[in-house]
Amino acid sequence: MHRYWGEIKDPVHGYVYITEAEKQLIDSYPFQRLRRLRQLAGSEFVYSGANHTRFEHCIGVMHLAGKLCENQNLSLLLSEDEIQIVRMASLLHDVGHGPFSHIFEHLLVKFLNKTHEDMTKWLIQESELHDIINNIGCSSEDVAKLAVGELRRPKKAFLDQIIQSAVDIDKLDFVVRDTYHTGAEYGYVDIFRLIHMLDVLGENLAVDVGALSALESFVLARLESFRSIYFHRVGRAAQIMLASAMEAAKDELGLVDFDSPEDYLALTDYTVWTKLRECPKSSGIMKDLERRKLLKCAYDRTFHVKEKMVTSIFCVDEVREQVRNKIAKEAGVEPEVIMIDVPTVPSVPYHHSDLLEPMEIPVFQKTRAGEKIPLRLSDISSVFDVLKGFINILRVYTDEKYVDKVSVAASKVIGGTPSSAKISF
Repeated sequence: MHRYWGEIKDPVHGYVYITEAEKQLIDSYPFQRLRRLRQLAGSEFVYSGANHTRFEHCIGVMHLAGKLCENQNLSLLLSEDEIQIVRMASLLHDVGHGPFSHIFEHLLVKFLNKTHEDMTKWLIQESELHDIINNIGCSSEDVAKLAVGELRRPKKAFLDQIIQSAVDIDKLDFVVRDTYHTGAEYGYVDIFRLIHMLDVLGENLAVDVGALSALESFVLARLESFRSIYFHRVGRAAQIMLASAMEAAKDELGLVDFDSPEDYLALTDYTVWTKLRECPKSSGIMKDLERRKLLKCAYDRTFHVKEKMVTSIFCVDEVREQVRNKIAKEAGVEPEVIMIDVPTVPSVPYHHSDLLEPMEIPVFQKTRAGEKIPLRLSDISSVFDVLKGFINILRVYTDEKYVDKVSVAASKVIGGTPSSAKISF
């Protein structure tokens, strides 16, 4: 299980060393499928290099999991088998994503009440991954649970937090990988300093205050990535169009009618894009996407913590529909040509949205005697004190020919856009 097989050259982390057991998982069909799922579907309309896939991201997350397990603070608490399970779970943590990654989650949530995490557990337990993991000598059930942060091993909560927490290896990889491939790099983030300074406080992962500057850089980079990559208004326009096309064609194409892992695994960016182009209910949208005739943003407003309640109201489908109808009436257009987008709602879900919710990352200071004294991050960092609130975005999209009328109408119905919230692209 621990026998070295070879290495993979990664553009972000350099050489990633893998075992024979990990190679078996990488060579499986469910994992190879990740080559055909882009990491940032829609962002290629803004950043021409944003065509990297879930495949290399998952390789990178496994690599960082291995580095974290080598951390002197954690290595003493982990057995060799636990280290292998952590690496396997990290490798497979995104195997349940659908085509166009988070965009497909709109269909999963709305029509099946499931998330990509549910699909990850399902595939690890029901596809060929189950036999590979068990034949290696590990528990596929444990790997499935840990892959989504639900192992819940007694006195070892930090195991789940390696993959799902405020500073987990998933975020550490995508914050550097996504900025690398888009070229939108917002300063240097020393992720290996963070990995080296992670420790266990009680049974939870915590960051040594000695890595405070690296932690501040990490959160600032995520903030800028949030605003300029994940929720760039042009990228979001493409994502909304893809989500609309899939919902329109879902019944005809059976996008949510899969009965087996094989049916689900057949859905990739390539296969679904082709089907959407050929389906009469979605072909119009796909033709516009292929010609980069995107929806236009007619209204753009950023809400901060003091206005959190306003944004929460817009997260209710019925409220958004009422506002949309009112804007349409004011503008003299059909409601169907207007889309209200709040990035934290499932219309086009993106789990990066949780990065801006109030959170306290566990931090501690170690005394000379080795005692770990817990600290409040916002008490020792003015950066976190400013950023720990909500920053949500509300936008109104429409066809280019209606943008002027809808812009005026939206400003009347919702309120004028503050100059501080206006962004020029």
